[in-house]
Amino acid sequence: MYSKIIGTGGYLPNKILTNKDLESIVDTTDDWIVERTGIKQRHISEPSETTSSMATKASIEAIKNAKINNSDIDLIIVATTTPDMVFPSTACIVQNNLNIKAPAFDVQAACTGFIYAMSIADNFIKTGSCKNILIIGAEKYSNLLDWSDRSTCVLFGDGAGALILSANSEEGIISTHIHADGQYNNLLDVKDDHIRMKGNEVFKVAVNTLSKLVDETLEKNNMKKNDIDWLVPHQANLRIIKAAAKKLSMSLDQVVVTVDDHANTSAASIPLAFDQAVRDGRIKNDQVVLLEAFGSGFTWGSVLLRY
Repeated sequence: MYSKIIGTGGYLPNKILTNKDLESIVDTTDDWIVERTGIKQRHISEPSETTSSMATKASIEAIKNAKINNSDIDLIIVATTTPDMVFPSTACIVQNNLNIKAPAFDVQAACTGFIYAMSIADNFIKTGSCKNILIIGAEKYSNLLDWSDRSTCVLFGDGAGALILSANSEEGIISTHIHADGQYNNLLDVKDDHIRMKGNEVFKVAVNTLSKLVDETLEKNNMKKNDIDWLVPHQANLRIIKAAAKKLSMSLDQVVVTVDDHANTSAASIPLAFDQAVRDGRIKNDQVVLLEAFGSGFTWGSVLLRY
């Protein structure tokens, strides 16, 4: 039995904050941000919007596109580092919003959270415990930003993405790979309610680690670089994305890039990018897709799948 994606959904707040807008908030420029990150704008949620409300909207779309009923969902996993509150979990709030009677829990692995959640869900399906799992990545990072810190406030945005992973006789998820190394925990963290990052150090470790992750994923499955049709990476920085594409000998035409429009939405970035590429017809049935992410912890991981 395989676990296969049968529906995707996404939600982005209506409010857009451009680099030009940021020039009036902090000492930065559009050129500086684009050159170093590839980001041109980000979506910022309204005060009334929460991580759970964005997650709920993305979930409704994913369930609709999967052509199943809410009652068919037998597990909910939410990947987030910005829960509505310490407890109850965001997943339980979403469960109540959707009136779904199923187990629900959160996963916290920073920007790798959605990869972790997919790996967990895949194992639930392979053991026969679940048939349809709702997996969500949702973040309200605007709550964590110090708008006077130009090294971090330009990088992040809000949003939510979701997908339905379903038990299927056809091949779907081929393999998942998740890792962590806590010795780097002080390079990217939240202190005094604000994100703090040593950007150069994070960049170096991320590029090296993701390069090794690609090798691991391909070797595990006896696959070659040209067996991959699409790369859907975590949307943190265009330079990191380009390095990952180079490792796979891919042109950017084979890489789903949303960082310019969404900025870094942490655990929401991969499901948002995946949903966009499915909706616009780039990712097609039977194509092989590699998802990869790197985040605070440090955590990193990949999912190789046939869509």
